[in-house]
Amino acid sequence: MIGIDTNVLIRYIVADDPEQTRRSRQIIDEQDVFVPTTVAMEAEWVLRSIYHFSRTEIVDALRTFAGMPTVTIEDPEAVSVAFEHLQQGMDFADALHLLKSRHCESFTTFDRKFVKLARKIGDQNVVEG
Repeated sequence: MIGIDTNVLIRYIVADDPEQTRRSRQIIDEQDVFVPTTVAMEAEWVLRSIYHFSRTEIVDALRTFAGMPTVTIEDPEAVSVAFEHLQQGMDFADALHLLKSRHCESFTTFDRKFVKLARKIGDQNVVEG
């Protein structure tokens, strides 16, 4: 198994550079690859900010990618729940921060919008600092 960087994942999904797309497909289709949560988080940002994917398009693309037989996602449960939170309006990075801190008694932030969204989706452990 090899780890892959965000740029390899992005080339696979958006196919906007013929040579890098060919190489990313060869890498991912022919061997087992590991995607750290940090790469998933950065990929969401790139798809949203650079390629202007909608929330639904991002979730669909990354879920399809994560479901490939050669792909292993770090902490797939947290990433999957973060996708759900993204579709409910939460920032993907905030969702991952929250989910990766679930072993803590609470999660403190100064971001009032984050607190409001977390409570809306049923997470009462996010508190305003």
